[in-house]
Amino acid sequence: MFTESINLTGKLNIVLLDQFGNVKDTRDVKNLVVTAGKTVIASRMAGNTSPLMSRMAVGTNATAATVSDTTLGAVVAAGNVALDSTTASTNTLTYVATFPAGTGTGALTEAGIFNGYPGVGSMLCRTVFSTVTKGAADVIVITWTVSIS
Repeated sequence: MFTESINLTGKLNIVLLDQFGNVKDTRDVKNLVVTAGKTVIASRMAGNTSPLMSRMAVGTNATAATVSDTTLGAVVAAGNVALDSTTASTNTLTYVATFPAGTGTGALTEAGIFNGYPGVGSMLCRTVFSTVTKGAADVIVITWTVSIS
């Protein structure tokens, strides 16, 4: 008898830039692929038309991520954006999103990827991290990598 398992792991790179493009902070954080995200993946493999992942959101809730999460704990007002890009290569998916000046400002502690707006679309991943303070003139670029092994 053969046993095969598939593992989904992820990490994200957060880069905080000031209004002049200077790096103020950078973080590498592991994330959790949630059950709802795994359900979307299985649905798409079966040929169903679940929407593709298309948005990233940030929030201010520091409650630990769990596999049962379906949204962020506290999405920041105007704290979700369309993905800049999605790239698939071998066993890796890479999502990139930019939160421009005036979008997603505050003491950020969480992020997620969705196939619609948070609370409406399904969540793929959620992560919680130590506070990144994004001022109104700052920009955050998040590169999120999900590996399948």
